[in-house]
Amino acid sequence: MEKIRIYNLDVKEKEVIDKPKVFNVKVRKDLVLQANEAFQSGNKQAQGRDSRAGLRNTAEGWGTGHGLSRAPRLKGSGYPTARNVGRVPFAKGGRRTHPIKAEKQLEKKINKKARRLSIISAISASGDRYWVEKRGHLVNDVPDIPLVVDDKIQTIKKTESIYSLLCDFGLKDELLKVKDGKKIRAGRGKTRGRKYKTKKGILIVIKDDFGIVKASRNIPGTDIIKIDNLSIDNIAPGGNPGRMILWTQSAFKELNKYEGMI
Repeated sequence: MEKIRIYNLDVKEKEVIDKPKVFNVKVRKDLVLQANEAFQSGNKQAQGRDSRAGLRNTAEGWGTGHGLSRAPRLKGSGYPTARNVGRVPFAKGGRRTHPIKAEKQLEKKINKKARRLSIISAISASGDRYWVEKRGHLVNDVPDIPLVVDDKIQTIKKTESIYSLLCDFGLKDELLKVKDGKKIRAGRGKTRGRKYKTKKGILIVIKDDFGIVKASRNIPGTDIIKIDNLSIDNIAPGGNPGRMILWTQSAFKELNKYEGMI
């Protein structure tokens, strides 16, 4: 069985453990993309138009013989808009031609087994240097992929300390690439609270939080999550597998629970 090295905070080998079988699974990019689309669809907010919009009037067609078009006209007399055309899409104040309907089903679904296999595939891709580099991460100086670090990293409480440690593990180029990749968004989103777009960088997967969450959340592009909350959106953002993941030792051991799903 293939072995994986565990590193301490001095970037030295601490021990060697067996590599979880989840990293031997063939990567199914199609399932990863399908699962990501299903996950993202749950974040969409339904919108639509009132089904009675433009129809709250008395407009009715006069028929033929009046020298006028047969468009429906407002009933009554003695007010400025009497006998004006109403209801139809080409009339002022008329209904929309093809309005957006709030009852449209936006949420996409995926089978339970397919969703599990998609997460396993995404984890497997994160442990393959080929997929990690294909995604665009700069990992030439990273000693091992998957990268597993001692649980003491979870006790770091300073952003400066966690940043320095990531650089020691050969991730400096990756951190600088993400920082320099911050761009102004094109389009209306600039005025709606999302002016900037930032690239996705490193994902840190932990078992317990003893200060590392606050320490690392301010590093651009870097996400941190507990192993119990792992989702396809974290491991393969945008449906693109191969994210660079730093595992804590206890979180890495939790991957053995996926063996029964393979």
